[in-house]
Amino acid sequence: MPKVDRYRKWAWGLGIATVTAVTAFGVASWQANAAPSPGTPPGAAAEQPRVSDPRVAPEPATGTGSDPLTSAEVDRARKIAVIPLSGGKDAAGAAGPEYLSAELDAESGGRSAELYYYDYKTDKLVKQVVDLKTGKLAGSYSAAKMQPPASQHEVAAALDILLADPLAADLKDAYRAATGKELAGKQGLVPDAHVYTADAADSGAAQCGKHRCLQLVVQTEDGHFIDVNNIIIDLSGRTVARLK
Repeated sequence: MPKVDRYRKWAWGLGIATVTAVTAFGVASWQANAAPSPGTPPGAAAEQPRVSDPRVAPEPATGTGSDPLTSAEVDRARKIAVIPLSGGKDAAGAAGPEYLSAELDAESGGRSAELYYYDYKTDKLVKQVVDLKTGKLAGSYSAAKMQPPASQHEVAAALDILLADPLAADLKDAYRAATGKELAGKQGLVPDAHVYTADAADSGAAQCGKHRCLQLVVQTEDGHFIDVNNIIIDLSGRTVARLK
């Protein structure tokens, strides 16, 4: 049976009547709450009901202490982190490594960001540490055979590779069985994926683990599940295999 990375936390060793009744009840409750209590002295002003402001405050540009990284901090850190990685490749074969995620380096004692990339040129996971105070790269690390959860860009790339492969016939058959309709491109499909790592007896995708491989989880927009669990997309080799 194939082993599927189940998104575990991985570590680096590093009706009108009803509406009317409810409305009436709400008005009565408002009036009751707004009216003076029996013990209120004559002429004393009743306490006015208060309504909180529903508007969401704008996100600050910079976090403090152990606050999660803000969007602005992540954007700034990514621009710094990717400069020395420009020779890498992403899941679609474009220049630059595949960005996966970013988080605060809680052990730095300051505002430092840890950014994770997968370089498809070297098949290595890369961690870049950026000191947000100085705006400089504070550390760079890489390791093979480390497979964190997939990015949505990787999931989309895997679906494109499958649709261009002869084994797309399996997806089309599963789509027809689930919906009674013919699949016409990827419109209406909602893909997700698990990272796939081969076990010792796997003869269908034995390279997965060293290569970056995904096992798609596909649904339609109206909730039909499309069973393609036996199809593995090797993003590193840009190949598709059926598990045996």
